[in-house]
Amino acid sequence: MKADLNERITRISAGTPCGQLMRHYWQPVALLDEFDPTLAPSMAERPLKTVRLLGQDLVLFRNAQGQYGLLDRPCPHRGADLAFARHEGDGLRCPFHGWKFDVSGQCVDTPAEPIGSRLCSRIRQRSYPVIERSGVLMAWLGPEGIEPPPLPAMDCFAAPQSHTFAFKGLWSCNWLQAFEVGIDPAHTSFLHRFYSDESIEASYGRQFRGASAGEVEGERWPMTRIMREFDRPQISVQTMPYGMQLTTLRPMSQALTHVRVTHSIFPHTFVIPLSESMTITQMHVPVDDTHTYWYAIFTSFGEPVDKATMREQRLRAVSLPDYVPHSGRHNQWGFDAQEQRTRTFLGMGEDDINVHDQWACESMGPIQDRTREHLGSTDVAIAAYRRQLIEAIDAVQAGQTPLGMAQAQLAGQRMGPDTVDGIAPAHDWQSWWQSRVRDRRDGAPWMAALASA
Repeated sequence: MKADLNERITRISAGTPCGQLMRHYWQPVALLDEFDPTLAPSMAERPLKTVRLLGQDLVLFRNAQGQYGLLDRPCPHRGADLAFARHEGDGLRCPFHGWKFDVSGQCVDTPAEPIGSRLCSRIRQRSYPVIERSGVLMAWLGPEGIEPPPLPAMDCFAAPQSHTFAFKGLWSCNWLQAFEVGIDPAHTSFLHRFYSDESIEASYGRQFRGASAGEVEGERWPMTRIMREFDRPQISVQTMPYGMQLTTLRPMSQALTHVRVTHSIFPHTFVIPLSESMTITQMHVPVDDTHTYWYAIFTSFGEPVDKATMREQRLRAVSLPDYVPHSGRHNQWGFDAQEQRTRTFLGMGEDDINVHDQWACESMGPIQDRTREHLGSTDVAIAAYRRQLIEAIDAVQAGQTPLGMAQAQLAGQRMGPDTVDGIAPAHDWQSWWQSRVRDRRDGAPWMAALASA
């Protein structure tokens, strides 16, 4: 890849080609948990936080009526920092001259102006639409005056709160290398390889520790065993209106094959299975050119999500309030040479595989130098996605609406997308996986109510 193309597809600040593309899509801006006083005590008194999204500095706050506002951070009067605004319940007041703004950005008071002044009616701070869904606050940073597309009608946003859980983490790298790890099915057999398998019964909420669907001679196999023993995947990519469907086969015998179906939702979301009854929808939102928040929404098709357990498992690895990982370049991501020889392929722990992905992405540098890489046959999804990305950037530069969920008609259509991780009959794996996901969908306690709505 030429250096100028690498710049074109990675830089996301306002005015850049990729930045203009990103502003056609809804982006996660915060977790609802970040406004929970039990996790963030300061929110009890002042529910306001600063956020950085697509290279823009913003303030996010909740008013006394429970509405959220997302505003540009510099006050429109003389540019003072609204991060220090007085939160007055019905709006934010700048301490510099007392100008006050509601959640829509409308100026509602300019107290130093003469009595009868109508100045405030003509002042509006730039604000951005915010929607709360499945424990995530989603924002749209598109141009003013343009109607945003609907929030995508995917399972993760359609399921009730009882059946979803959201979490996030910060990585010190560009968004593109963070996203590409999720559409690389080959890496799981190496980066996440464990030399021993744990009890399937203790696998709740943990990636690759549960059993794949199906059996081998009556025995359920943990995903770790499959990834370890069958490390030459056959990967195929099907272009879809929303992005791509990835099918990965790992032939196990003449009678059985392991099949894993995942999805790339353009521009930076992937959907993968966590277990037989739960999926992960993970978004990789650019903070700026060299930092990325991943947001994961876990969606259950069976029992309600045990949010306390899921949260406790993941909070061990990060520092609040900004969800910064304990591991990083500063401590070699927790690398242990003895562990690498005896327990794991990587040597960076067994409890949290996000650290594995974090190392892979951050160790490339703040922005990966793609002029030096050499893609192989298992990088078929990476190559296909980059073609989509380049075409979408070009479409925006030509004044067109890019592919996928930026298109209102597509975003409003109900979809899963469906995933699977299972051991299937080798001669009939296609119908097997479709039957599995159909049964899972039909059995979801919340799906019937959704269909009749």
